[in-house]
Amino acid sequence: MADVDNSVIETVPTRLLIGGEWVEATGGGKFEVHNPADGGVLTSVADATPEDGERALAAASAAQREWRATEPRTRGEILRSAFELLTERADEFARLMTLEMGKTLAEAKGEVTYGSEFFRWFSEEAVRIHGRYSPAPSGNSRLITMKAPVGPTLMITPWNFPLAMGTRKIGPAIAAGCTMVVKPASETPLTMLALAKLLEEVGLPPGVLNVVTTTDSGGVCEPIIKDPRLRKLTFTGSTGVGKVLVGQASDQLLRVSMELGGNAPFLVFEDADLDAAVDGAMLAKMRNIGEACTSANRFLVHQSVAQEFSTRLAERMGGLTVGDGTEEGVDVGPLITDKARRGVHELVEEAVSSGARALVGGAVPDGPGHFYPPTVLVDVPASARVFREEIFGPVAPVTTFGTEEEALERANDTEYGLVAYVFTRDHARVLRVSEALEFGMVGVNTGIVSNPAAPFGGVKHSGFGREGGFEGIEEYLETKYVGSAL
Repeated sequence: MADVDNSVIETVPTRLLIGGEWVEATGGGKFEVHNPADGGVLTSVADATPEDGERALAAASAAQREWRATEPRTRGEILRSAFELLTERADEFARLMTLEMGKTLAEAKGEVTYGSEFFRWFSEEAVRIHGRYSPAPSGNSRLITMKAPVGPTLMITPWNFPLAMGTRKIGPAIAAGCTMVVKPASETPLTMLALAKLLEEVGLPPGVLNVVTTTDSGGVCEPIIKDPRLRKLTFTGSTGVGKVLVGQASDQLLRVSMELGGNAPFLVFEDADLDAAVDGAMLAKMRNIGEACTSANRFLVHQSVAQEFSTRLAERMGGLTVGDGTEEGVDVGPLITDKARRGVHELVEEAVSSGARALVGGAVPDGPGHFYPPTVLVDVPASARVFREEIFGPVAPVTTFGTEEEALERANDTEYGLVAYVFTRDHARVLRVSEALEFGMVGVNTGIVSNPAAPFGGVKHSGFGREGGFEGIEEYLETKYVGSAL
């Protein structure tokens, strides 16, 4: 493996950000951050305790009154400056993400572009927070509504998109006038720490953003969630953890938004443009090494085109180069941990033992790093776990259907409801199928649905609330009604 330039690590703070100060964790605890490509230690960061979490919330609470009174234009300009500086430093942030998470540099640069757009979008939304004025139906009074920031917010972000999942939450909170405590994933804390430093540079006041890194997520977060000073909780991660957090949030009746797991169907109808369908499948499956809640998890292909589609997909998947994401020519980096890789391989083995065939991939490679080859499975029985559970890896299980009704029934046969993909040239079918699919988002003839200007979120066990779009800032605002007599 080639020598990797780790110099960007030296620029990242490794302490907690509380009340505008970079401080050590209570007791001085630290934990190591590893490179999933070789298992090496990148650096060590502060390991926060529950006491540190309380200090962070106290700082956010103390800053809330002044921050909510800050002019919307000022809040917007801070976000705009952050967008510009993040764009300027795209290469540095991309390398940092590749080192701690594993995605290729090209993918990481794409995430910087995507993630920074949330700052630009919400910089523009900060000055468009509207109320309304109208006569009462009786005519003897006036109805006035105004918007107010929800207040201090706890943000728990995942490891798979360490920049974009932060900017998607931080952007609207800053725009709305909310202060924050951010708890990034322990696997990938460095990107959030670097982002916090950048926001300091562009003038975000002390205490508005506080960052606590920890290996004791439950121990640190639960007391914050149950503290009456907190007013909102937002979480991106697994459905199981999300359910626990929602239960904890009920004590204080917090405003809650949850972006949870997915089990995305990828429907290819008999009239689909197969070139577009295979291109879309590569995007929907292989974005972020398949470690994405939006990743295509079940390929449901009409029986008349299934063989050709599967063959072409296997050729494309088999042609990808697996390796360290920092190296030139690499298409697929390592999975985040060895545990994650074992989980993916268990799903593949279970499917094969149930009758599925691997057209390509399906074997764990030798050597260091958490690598897994792009894999295409066919003849997968409907009962296989690989169809029921979120894969979170570069595995594409394919099965067939005969009718539109069957395709919809199988697509909706899941507790999840984040995103679905549909490939067809029939415009009437587009509308029928989009209306019938029980998912918060539908991609039609495209393998990517994420867009900062659009609402992102799911239904059923994929969560509730929306991030991005006009809807995103509403998650951080309360509506206040004022009745005025004439």
